[in-house]
Amino acid sequence: MTDVTATPTRQPSALALGIHRARYEIRTYFRSPDQVFFTFLFPVFMLALFSTIFSGMTQFGPGVPDTTAVQYYLPGMLAAGLLLSGTQNLASDIAVERFDGTLKRLGGTPLPAISYFIGKFGQVLVTALLQAAAVLVTGVLLGATLPSEPEKWLTFAWVFLLGLATCALLGIALSAVPRSGKSATAVVLPIVLVLQFISGVYIAFTLIPEWLQSVASAFPLKWMAQGMRSVFLPDDFRALETGGEWNLGGVAIALVAWLVVGLVITRLTFRWNRRAA
Repeated sequence: MTDVTATPTRQPSALALGIHRARYEIRTYFRSPDQVFFTFLFPVFMLALFSTIFSGMTQFGPGVPDTTAVQYYLPGMLAAGLLLSGTQNLASDIAVERFDGTLKRLGGTPLPAISYFIGKFGQVLVTALLQAAAVLVTGVLLGATLPSEPEKWLTFAWVFLLGLATCALLGIALSAVPRSGKSATAVVLPIVLVLQFISGVYIAFTLIPEWLQSVASAFPLKWMAQGMRSVFLPDDFRALETGGEWNLGGVAIALVAWLVVGLVITRLTFRWNRRAA
């Protein structure tokens, strides 16, 4: 008699499962019209709107050279896109998944938590890259000039990636706040909007009251916008920043600090099951 030994089935790695999950997340994202507009197309729309409204304005601060409205607002919209793609998107999405039972069902499957997060981060990375490309193309079509120096693009790359990772972790952490799936947007949207208005995205940072500048400096969006301005605005504009410098070291420190905060809060609060009311 011939012995037949069953060959064990090789289980996919956590990374492979995460990549598969990311594909699903990306497809789901682009099938939701409201999500596509309010997190993906919103910065593009706002860049076009502000560039048109202020098309006749060329002076955006004392002692700095004239520039176009589209050039001035481009870095702020890129930074806002990171906040929308990372924080707003994930905070609302995960909160809804928690309260509609999706997380509970996933928790009962062999899907590891790390694969779930890889899927979320993969979706955020892909959509944020596409969004940034759309914002840059829109800016160029409206007359913006992109930098030619490699070091400027290197700064753009690390501010983009570090800012996106920070915003994504903060989004996961913030998803624990809403008390129901229906209230997720109502909780997250005001926070995101207020941060955009006080962080120099829509209003020149120097025009904001000093106490609000101090408040904005405690959150990552102000630092992401500052880092992006160092890439797309002439060096003379650093005079409009706090301390009269781009302070890219401070940008990195602030984002890393918030990255750690988001990681710790996520580790303490994330659960597959919703909390008891």
